[in-house]
Amino acid sequence: MRKIQLHRIDLNLLVVFEALMTEGSVAAAAERLGKTPSAISHALARLRQQLGDPLLVKVGGRMQPSPFALGLIEDVTPILRSIKRVLALPEPFDPATSDRVFRVACPISGRFLSEVLSRVHHAAPGVKLEWLSAPREVYEAVSEGLVDIAHLGGQTRLPEGLDQVEVPGFRWTSFVRSGHPALAHWGREAWSHYGHVQVRIANDSPSPFDKPADARMPERHVSALISEFSSLGPLLASSNLIGTFPRVLMAWEMQTYGLRPLVPPVDLPLFPARFFWSSRLVNDPASMWIRDIVLQVYRDVHDEADRMVERALSESAAR
Repeated sequence: MRKIQLHRIDLNLLVVFEALMTEGSVAAAAERLGKTPSAISHALARLRQQLGDPLLVKVGGRMQPSPFALGLIEDVTPILRSIKRVLALPEPFDPATSDRVFRVACPISGRFLSEVLSRVHHAAPGVKLEWLSAPREVYEAVSEGLVDIAHLGGQTRLPEGLDQVEVPGFRWTSFVRSGHPALAHWGREAWSHYGHVQVRIANDSPSPFDKPADARMPERHVSALISEFSSLGPLLASSNLIGTFPRVLMAWEMQTYGLRPLVPPVDLPLFPARFFWSSRLVNDPASMWIRDIVLQVYRDVHDEADRMVERALSESAAR
């Protein structure tokens, strides 16, 4: 049997062959495939040459298949169907019937988590949301699809295989308890005099405090170093510590624990923020669904936090 040079066979020629076998004429095959009759005739000629068989011959106004063509179509048809099935776009994601577990890695506020959960469960009551911290291994976890979407602050360069989108960055505000002695003389001296609390997270990005834009930034004494944002509210409310954090993290803690916002007496530029996910899942319908929710909630919560803090600053200034 003559050996076929498979690498020379154009798959499009087999598509034309199937259309010709089904329609029985060059004109009908051309209309079905959206091509000109001359293009169909040219494709048939190429396939005849490559396979060494006439395949279809015009007899009485209709194309008649050769014995080889009759055997070939039996094998080609299921192959083309399989290719169509493999290359077909993914089925749409139906949140109402899904029981999928989504994993989000983000150290942001409980308000953010609460709003994401609310929107997810409203549309997808069977879906489970697992909220994770953002450890150093998060890049590998996201790349492998173990985490659907993760948050990243700062300008750290992401590894290959990850897609990202920028979201509104962090605006820094200082927070103290109501009645804090620094309220009477807030400024650079008070900034240096009272202890600060810092949250240490596993992130390679330096904070503005590590590399200050203001070379004359007064000294900041960190008296408490904690690992979670959830304890900031009660800690600040029961001490004379100063906490300088992004508004999106603290606006609701401010409201719950009666904290007072203060404009930092130092230059703290906007801190970039991003969300990222595996490049492999960029077109996955379920992944796209959870990303849309997380990103929209973040933007909404960020804007709401900004309004809350600005309003509280205005009220403080009016006192």
